Amino acid sequence: MADAAEDAPDDYVISTGETHSVRELVDIAFAHAGLEVDDHIEIDPRFFRPAEVEHLIGDASKAREKLGWEPRTSFEDLVKLMVDSDLELLASGAPQLQAG
Repeated sequence: MADAAEDAPDDYVISTGETHSVRELVDIAFAHAGLEVDDHIEIDPRFFRPAEVEHLIGDASKAREKLGWEPRTSFEDLVKLMVDSDLELLASGAPQLQAG
């Protein structure tokens, strides 16, 4: 097994090696917040990104080999953690960013 620490700084990709769409993220986030996506989101095809590559998938093999790192949080759980964090900020009265 690799050492848990490295002596010299280096760059690492931290990734599950999975691919997900923005729509998947939105569906999970809104469901977790108890909201209907179609009541809050309008899709404008003008802002679709041209397909540069078919799939964007991170390769964390270097982090696994050198640091012994493995992903422990699923995509769905990560989205839910982010929603929970935002809901906590809202409940605390933290200033909100303005869209636009």
